[in-house]
Amino acid sequence: QVQLVESGGGLVQPGGSLRLSCAASGSIFEINAMGWYRQPPGKQREVVALISSGGTTNYADSVKARFTISRDNAKNTVYLQMNSLKPEDTAVYYCNAVIRTHSISYAYAYWGQGTQVTVSS
Repeated sequence: QVQLVESGGGLVQPGGSLRLSCAASGSIFEINAMGWYRQPPGKQREVVALISSGGTTNYADSVKARFTISRDNAKNTVYLQMNSLKPEDTAVYYCNAVIRTHSISYAYAYWGQGTQVTVSS
């Protein structure tokens, strides 16, 4: 019904930058909040950044001033610009979107498959 497809992950040096993209497709009636989460190796999944349908953003303290979340509603896409990357940013990054479809009467949180980000020398 709904798919989230992520791209942009990879290997980068400390201090470098990456831009993640996540495009939603399917029978979409409305997309509410979108966000990015990450799961470092051996740790629990944690929220990185959130953005509302109106563009209001929230960030984890660990990424404030370094990461920027944005969205293009015409393309059903959310982005995460990551600057000044640190080794502790290494994780699998997951896209999330709260989406209402034409066939389901409530909004459901969909997840992308995850993309690996590795920050290392």
